[in-house]
Amino acid sequence: MGRVYNFSAGPAVLPEEVLREAAEEMLDYKGCGMSVMEMSHRSKMFDEIIAGAEQDLRDLMGIPDNYRVLFLQGGASTQFAMIPMNLMKTGKADYVVSGSWSKKAWKEAKIFGDARLIASSEDENFSYVPDVKSLEVSDDADYVYICQNETIYGTVYHELPDTKGKPLVADVSSCFLSEPIDVERYGVIYGGVQKNVGPAGVCIVIIREDLIPEEALPGVPTMLQYKTHADAKSLYNTPPCYGIYICGLVFKWLKAQGGLEAMKKINEEKAQILYDFLDQSALFKATARKEDRSLMNVPFVTGDADLDAKFVAEAKEAGIESIKGHRSVGGMRASIYNAMPREGVEALVAFMKKFEEQNS
Repeated sequence: MGRVYNFSAGPAVLPEEVLREAAEEMLDYKGCGMSVMEMSHRSKMFDEIIAGAEQDLRDLMGIPDNYRVLFLQGGASTQFAMIPMNLMKTGKADYVVSGSWSKKAWKEAKIFGDARLIASSEDENFSYVPDVKSLEVSDDADYVYICQNETIYGTVYHELPDTKGKPLVADVSSCFLSEPIDVERYGVIYGGVQKNVGPAGVCIVIIREDLIPEEALPGVPTMLQYKTHADAKSLYNTPPCYGIYICGLVFKWLKAQGGLEAMKKINEEKAQILYDFLDQSALFKATARKEDRSLMNVPFVTGDADLDAKFVAEAKEAGIESIKGHRSVGGMRASIYNAMPREGVEALVAFMKKFEEQNS
């Protein structure tokens, strides 16, 4: 069997060129006689890998010098705690809840202080992004938190909230590196890489230096302090070496594609193919509000659970993998990250057309 079109929300599709390069280097990385999986994280060779990955990421995103890049473990979910543990200096923060992931982050933050819900879209099963033009940001909030792209519900912030001068903290796991962003508008940008950047096991945190506490807040373990990892350049303990190496290959691949401006154009074109079909389909319906639709995650339903299940089963036979939707939305979800080729989206739409003809 050849490669399938993998629409999984994460761990997700990786660029084929990157996988081939990793395969070629698996047993012997650049003539050193061993795999990256085997080498010491203290070696000169690995130091070049992690430093090169950081520099390429800085180049891609235009990360200013006063921001630190950290390669951490524990997934994005550990950041739900690390953020309040490091940033809640007054014990207060404001949260916008636009889906499951921001809701989990808000609930976690409530363990550490007064995490206030200042806007939510739960009233319509998170099918839209709350209006963030005139948020009532608290004067004493240490930061304002959003999840920029909600993977499950397929919504994205097309404009960032006015945080009234408070640092903006954003979980960008699903839209990481899918288009250019202005890093200086954020205090912290973070994401698990297993959706749009690399294999599971790495979380990248980009944090403005002045937000890293010089002295740990009371009760924060060493491993959960940003300062620990910033001071040690992500090498305080053994990092997820192989995952960082693959991320580095993906950064180089993105540069070769023309960078984030080029990726945005490609991603818009891919999403347009799918949304255009959904908008004229008599059988399938997109679930996210039109003006809040994500370019990365596209949930859709037929309105009939049995028909949805039939679609998922027949799609698998046609080489369309991991198209089943999350249980909280039902139906189907196509995650069309950077590494999903245009042909994959075209193949999905062709299959959907055929399915609609046979089942209407």
